[in-house]
Amino acid sequence: MTRIPRVCVAAGASGAGKTAFTCALLRALTNAGKRPASFKAGPDYIDPMFHEKALGIPGANLDLYLMDEKTAALLLREHGEGRDIAVLEGVMGFYDGIGAVSPAGSTWDLARATNTPVVLVEDCRGMSLSIVPRIKGLSEFRVPSGIGAVVLNRASGKLYPRLKQAVEDETGIPVAGYLPYLPECRIESRHLGLVTAFELADIGEKIDRLAASLAAHVDMALITALAESAPLLDAAPPLPHTGRFAGVKVAVARDRAFCFYYKDNLALLEKLGAELAYFSPLSHTALPEGTQGLYLGGGYPELYAGELAGNRRLLAAVREALDSGLPCIAECGGFMYLHSTLVDANGKSHALVGFLPGSCAPQKGLVRFGYAAYTAQRDTVLCAKGETLRGHEFHYWESDAPGDAFVSQKPFTPETGQCAVAGETLYAGFPHFHFYTNPAMASRFLQKSAAYHPPPPAGGG
Repeated sequence: MTRIPRVCVAAGASGAGKTAFTCALLRALTNAGKRPASFKAGPDYIDPMFHEKALGIPGANLDLYLMDEKTAALLLREHGEGRDIAVLEGVMGFYDGIGAVSPAGSTWDLARATNTPVVLVEDCRGMSLSIVPRIKGLSEFRVPSGIGAVVLNRASGKLYPRLKQAVEDETGIPVAGYLPYLPECRIESRHLGLVTAFELADIGEKIDRLAASLAAHVDMALITALAESAPLLDAAPPLPHTGRFAGVKVAVARDRAFCFYYKDNLALLEKLGAELAYFSPLSHTALPEGTQGLYLGGGYPELYAGELAGNRRLLAAVREALDSGLPCIAECGGFMYLHSTLVDANGKSHALVGFLPGSCAPQKGLVRFGYAAYTAQRDTVLCAKGETLRGHEFHYWESDAPGDAFVSQKPFTPETGQCAVAGETLYAGFPHFHFYTNPAMASRFLQKSAAYHPPPPAGGG
């Protein structure tokens, strides 16, 4: 049992201001001399990047579809231990869970599983008294709801005292404060969600303004007292990591085009002994020297297709390494990068690595969006034939050669499909996996990497 003060930031719907409030809270806590830890509910990659900008440390994901409750508690303890407070940002609406028909895997479910008190952030724009039954319904839909405080976002300062009184009279839940509408702090979006924090030169200034507003209008003492009221966290002991793959070098693509990685995926590889060597497919002309494994994460290769295609030396180096049997994980954007061609949003085709046949092109909407269970049809670098991994997809581009190494099964529906190109040294497909779905997949990848020996240079001894 471990003491970790913690709160979960939730809302009744997406777009209510959870990310803005979370970043403001993290910065305000830091300004007050606290050392917070940050977490994101669900599979999203982008919000933890904003947490990193606010905190200076990466945020971690907690997802009750991709991992079981004990593992979620374990990761919460691992990253929260030694910090003053843990802040968990929720996903979508408070009860929006798996398959759109269940609260399982929702923000409410994560708060329940980790015994984390909830701060409900509700958007008041376009409403006055109607906000009261909305909050009342959210607090009573499941009992206990875990909601310990409410913050009214984009509320009128003049109207706030009366709204606060109405909410507290009807629900009995204390209102911790409000945030006025700050249009200058709006964060832009694109097809995969928010623009990444690393693309916004003024993101630090925006977070500073939000934090100043929060400090002026929100009762921070109430929020921290709520966090302190969280019970001791009951988590399983850490998984044993032997470091048996010490010195195995894994090249990890990381730049503007490839930036979607779970913090704990990379950390698990390091716990198992791997040496991670970061490189940029946009600017580097060779893989890191001594590379034994390659990890190509997701991101936005479609936005940088021209630059990626222009780096012919690296494209050739990647193709040569894969041809020689270099073990590789290529998720979503990384999968697209390995194709012969990639069509950008303007319809222009760009020649890329060419290790995989076919082309990726934009579609009219999301393709195979959401969670699924993926069963391997053959032995792969991640798992053996017949094993099932849980993952998720979120992409607007589609391949005309998506592969058939896995059969997917969507939760709560009869919908199935085929996906991914995979074998003993390769996983390449649109589905993203969290290694804590089955930590053995990280070991299997490193085992294959440790056995890889690059061919000698041509003509050399």
